[in-house]
Amino acid sequence: MAHELNARGLGHGDRLALYLPNRIEYIDLFLACTRLGVIVVPINVLYRDREMAHILGDATPKAVVVTDEAGWSRADQPAWGVDALAKGAAARPLTPVDAALDAATPAALVYTSGTTGPAKGAVITHGNLCANARMLVDTWRFTSNDRLLLALPLFHVHGLGNGIHCWLLSGCRTRLLERFEHGSAAATLLDFGPTVFFGVPTMYVRLLEVERSAARKIGGAFRLCVSGSAPLPAQVLEDFEALFGQRVLERYGMTETLMTLGNPYDGERRAGTVGLPFPGVSIRIVDEHGQVVRDDESGELHVQSPTICAGYWNRPDATAAAFDGGWFRTGDIAERAADGYITLRGRRSDVVISGGFNVYPREIEELLAEHPSVAEVAVAGVPDPVRGEVPVAFVVLRADAVATPDALISYCRDQLASFKVPRRVVFLERLPRTALGKVQKQLLKAEG
Repeated sequence: MAHELNARGLGHGDRLALYLPNRIEYIDLFLACTRLGVIVVPINVLYRDREMAHILGDATPKAVVVTDEAGWSRADQPAWGVDALAKGAAARPLTPVDAALDAATPAALVYTSGTTGPAKGAVITHGNLCANARMLVDTWRFTSNDRLLLALPLFHVHGLGNGIHCWLLSGCRTRLLERFEHGSAAATLLDFGPTVFFGVPTMYVRLLEVERSAARKIGGAFRLCVSGSAPLPAQVLEDFEALFGQRVLERYGMTETLMTLGNPYDGERRAGTVGLPFPGVSIRIVDEHGQVVRDDESGELHVQSPTICAGYWNRPDATAAAFDGGWFRTGDIAERAADGYITLRGRRSDVVISGGFNVYPREIEELLAEHPSVAEVAVAGVPDPVRGEVPVAFVVLRADAVATPDALISYCRDQLASFKVPRRVVFLERLPRTALGKVQKQLLKAEG
């Protein structure tokens, strides 16, 4: 495949965009690009022209690899069909193709979700990916005997940076799914019998629907279930353990930082927390003046790690704003317990300032998730003429559950300070989410 790409004019430093669902050729293309020093630009397959226009204009790839070349609608951007690439690669030499690379060489340009403005391209280097893979394989004890079921999209660092690289480095057996289908999930898990499963919270919520005897058999094969990309409600962690007999390991990372924190493989996997720094990672939690706060006080989480990106593509202003010396500003509000466990309180941009009080949506979400009628919940701040902002809870009820907004508000009032109690509860059929399961709170605010 590297020879095929080279013959099409791609070389060191060029960008190649991949607009593909999960398939084997995605991995072939990624590995070919790493051999050539070509920078991979993964694009979310749910994106449409408007969303892609910004990424293509910013990254300026030589071409976009697509499933159906004939159906590509952008005349201003060359597209290559993936099947034609695979056919061409099959006729190329099998000799190695190697460019001059080192740890600082960009390997991928991964665009953030752009929830607070235009998406920014995080420059992920070869060194970042190597450090991340080594850290995870060692910490999570991957061996060639493992069986990894990978249903995460490869256009995101969770699937590509974690899943594919843990497989490559450990030599374990992996089954790659095009997508997670909750209706067939139990059958797939029973058929493959994975020892390791990487998922996002919505997947674990869906797996709670699996029949108990099947869940016990699936859980008996697991040695590790990992959750990330969005907060895992503590109640879901407890319910999953009760059903499958496996306690999910929740960890924390970002597109820009790859993995930085995680609950321990051995030791307490504390519900509601993202655990401790991985080996080689340093953290600090600071107030608005940049001063380190005491334990159990909230502040912005800053991290140092060999997994942190080289900056943002074409955005020196954003790169400068993201770093404080050698520290990366995550934008997440966190607290550290006396024993080192980190609890996230939400995005700095998500904090609701109501009547002068800071309200952290995560605290309200965790409480409502414990209610027997609630399947999923997200809390967002909406404008209020008196208090500036007020928290509003957006709730998806469990099947056949009976609950009213007043009942849920009363439930919160019994256990929270008055300024934290949601002013309204809005029932939804589903929460708006990104492909990786992050709740799109900007859309909820518009509904609130």
